[in-house]
Amino acid sequence: MSWLNDILDTDADPKETREWIESLKAVLDHDGPERAHHLLERMVELTRRAGAQLPFQPTTEYINTIPAHLEPPMDGDPAMEWRIRSMIRWNAMAMVVRANRKPGELGGHIASFASSATLYDVGFNHFWRAPSADHPGDLLYIQGHSSPGIYARSFLEGRISESQIDNFRMEVDGQGISSYPHPWLMPNYWQTATVSMGLGPISAIYQARFWKYLEGRGLMPKTDRKIWCFLGDGETDEPESLGAIALAGREGLDNLCFVVNCNLQRLDGPVRGNGKIIQELEGSFRGAGWNVLKVIWGSYWDPLLARDNSGMLRKLMMETVDGEYQNCKAFGGAYTRENFFGKYPETKALVANLSDEDIRRLNRGGHDPHKVHAAYAAAVAHKGQPTVILAKTVKGYGMGAAGESLNPTHNTKKLDTEAVKIFRDRFQVPISDDQLESLAFFHPGNDSPEIQYLKQRREARGGSLPQRRAKADQSFPVPELSAFDRLLKSSGEREISTTMSFVQTLNIILRDKDVGPRVVPIVADEARTFGMEGLFRQIGIYAPFGQKYKPVDADQLMYYREDTAGQVLEEGITEAGAFSSWLAAATSYSTNNQPMLPFYIFYSMFGFQRIGDSAWQAADMRARGFLLGATAGRTTLNGEGLQHEDGHSHLLAGAIPNCKSYDPTFGFEVTVIVQDGMKRMLTEQRDEYYYLTLMNENYTHPEMPAGAEAGILKGMYLLKDAGKAKKGELRVQLLGSGTILREAIAAAELLDKDFGISADIWSCPSFNELRRDGFDAERWNRLHPEAEQRKAYVTQCLEGRTGPVIAATDYVRAFADQIRAFVPARYTVLGTDGFGRSDTRANLRRFFEVDRYYIAHAAIAALAAEGKMSAKDVARAIKQYKIDPEKSNPIGV
Repeated sequence: MSWLNDILDTDADPKETREWIESLKAVLDHDGPERAHHLLERMVELTRRAGAQLPFQPTTEYINTIPAHLEPPMDGDPAMEWRIRSMIRWNAMAMVVRANRKPGELGGHIASFASSATLYDVGFNHFWRAPSADHPGDLLYIQGHSSPGIYARSFLEGRISESQIDNFRMEVDGQGISSYPHPWLMPNYWQTATVSMGLGPISAIYQARFWKYLEGRGLMPKTDRKIWCFLGDGETDEPESLGAIALAGREGLDNLCFVVNCNLQRLDGPVRGNGKIIQELEGSFRGAGWNVLKVIWGSYWDPLLARDNSGMLRKLMMETVDGEYQNCKAFGGAYTRENFFGKYPETKALVANLSDEDIRRLNRGGHDPHKVHAAYAAAVAHKGQPTVILAKTVKGYGMGAAGESLNPTHNTKKLDTEAVKIFRDRFQVPISDDQLESLAFFHPGNDSPEIQYLKQRREARGGSLPQRRAKADQSFPVPELSAFDRLLKSSGEREISTTMSFVQTLNIILRDKDVGPRVVPIVADEARTFGMEGLFRQIGIYAPFGQKYKPVDADQLMYYREDTAGQVLEEGITEAGAFSSWLAAATSYSTNNQPMLPFYIFYSMFGFQRIGDSAWQAADMRARGFLLGATAGRTTLNGEGLQHEDGHSHLLAGAIPNCKSYDPTFGFEVTVIVQDGMKRMLTEQRDEYYYLTLMNENYTHPEMPAGAEAGILKGMYLLKDAGKAKKGELRVQLLGSGTILREAIAAAELLDKDFGISADIWSCPSFNELRRDGFDAERWNRLHPEAEQRKAYVTQCLEGRTGPVIAATDYVRAFADQIRAFVPARYTVLGTDGFGRSDTRANLRRFFEVDRYYIAHAAIAALAAEGKMSAKDVARAIKQYKIDPEKSNPIGV
């Protein structure tokens, strides 16, 4: 222990210090590290009680967490696995380079998988279970840029053909495979969508938590299945990557393992050139309550560390920054000898008997299957905490001078023949020189020992991965619309909001014996705002450890009740986290063979904007569930102002192909949409999800018109028919959705009373669905010129009706303007373009020019434009309705 002498040289009482250290070493030798740790903890506790402020050390030495002598034996055939891994490396590289030699610049990535091949290989060969009759299967969140390597393994297994990998990133004609993990494009293969960086980690955390939720509610048996989430060290800079790690630690998600591929490089350069990303991440994860396993150095370093009696090698490892570690890998053994080991006489002496080539071969832990295996085995065995494995690797491993550890490595997509030859020789792939230029794929044959071994390893673990369940084994009947009969009737004199209509609908669903247990209500700390606090007592809030305190409102009817079997997920102030919970529930039919029905209710605009990327991820993952954008509209949430008031969330939702979005006005519309959505998602198992906007404005609700159900779902139905138009009668068609439909109803009364104009009134719960229907008809007609031409549903509704059409909503004009091409009449659109403001609803609607007076005025102006009324009539309306023609345009900034 010569390192001890350095410490004692500056010690005030070296004899006493030596005695303490020798005593501790005796405990280590006799009773083991657990006993020594216990004693040290008690000493720290005593010291703190005496008033000493001991600093918290969030990091450990820059060496492997698991020492060499504690590594468990690795079963299987390491030499065979190296040969297989080399074939996979070759085919992954060839896949990308071949694609980029074709016209079109398809892109792709070589370096990410090159650095992580061993991390995946060890998992596939030794740990990851596929769904089978004996096990529900593990879930993999594959790092998106590593997809070529996963395809290359599947190619050897026979799951993906040579034609498919030769058409990597060429999917349009149905022959190729997707660039990244996309369940929408490969529904039986990829389990999770991960390539939008940061979304994989947060999704994995809430997925692990949702499994605990299902176990707590008795819907899924407890098993040892795990979620393995792969991410890059550069990816951890995304807020979503680390934003929820405290939740995982707090709730003890020991079914979760992060594997961080620490190749020290992001897209443009080093992750922490002036620091140490592994140490930084260790501190973050340890502080959040995770079990941290560092896999930094490979086996070639073990003899050097064993001979490091002075401790100077460990000291040097701690001092060296990541930028310099990259230089060592990029510039080779001679550089490393001089600029790394040469800093201290002791470390220089350690490598004196090594050649420059020996020094170059000193490997990083993430490329050593024995080190990776030891970490994975420890992660699988660990209980009570999530585990993160920080594995140090080389970006572009095997690419040599063409890209190993160089700043441009991430974007390397092409290799010249000499670089390909070096790659082949390094991994001893049996490809002839004649095949180098063509970059032939390599498969040793199905009867070869390598393929037989590969398949045997997977068969022992239930089958191939990744694989995705496209449909749940069981579909669920949902309540018929008649079960909601009372909600389809008039509310009488009682005024309620559509938010409350939704809550009433949800309560009926919860009482259904088939669907009720499948419901997952999710809120981001706003249940009381949305009138859902009654669910707290009724079905409880999920809490993994139960409720350890008496809530302050325990004596009230709707007290805050937490329970290990609670059904509500009350997520706190985190839209991203709440949505990730929703996504876990919305894809449970696939990951768990357990169809669930999640309802996530949130503030519409900044909820949807904040999780817009996740909403697209949900579409890719074929999610099924309901998103409820509450307090929607730019004039309905009257007191909240610019950042809250929603004028465009439907445009965001409308851009998602498999999201059906609605802006209902009345309670019966809400109920019809929810009931039909349940049937489509739970019974018919359609891969779509719903976005409904709900309002907090209270008003009376009429009874559902007979036969309106189909029109509600299509997006438009006749709410009030003014009757057959008489000759010479002035008439208009008024369209609206959400609360502004009620302004259109009021405008119809003004038009009739003040100007003798009658109006048909149309409720349009979904301009987005109307647009899709119209585009579909338009496309069909264009491609079938000789067939009978189809009509858009909007056209069918309005054709034969008299007068111009005026649409008004609580959203920007582009929302209702989407159907202009299908409206067979003059079309005027009013909307709430511009920033929101805080004021009364009446003032806001006047400001944005969508109130009853502006709607009536727009109708008169449209009639005048058609020559059916005069400019004087328009001027009269302006004066009568106190419209200020000179007021500023609300869209002005």
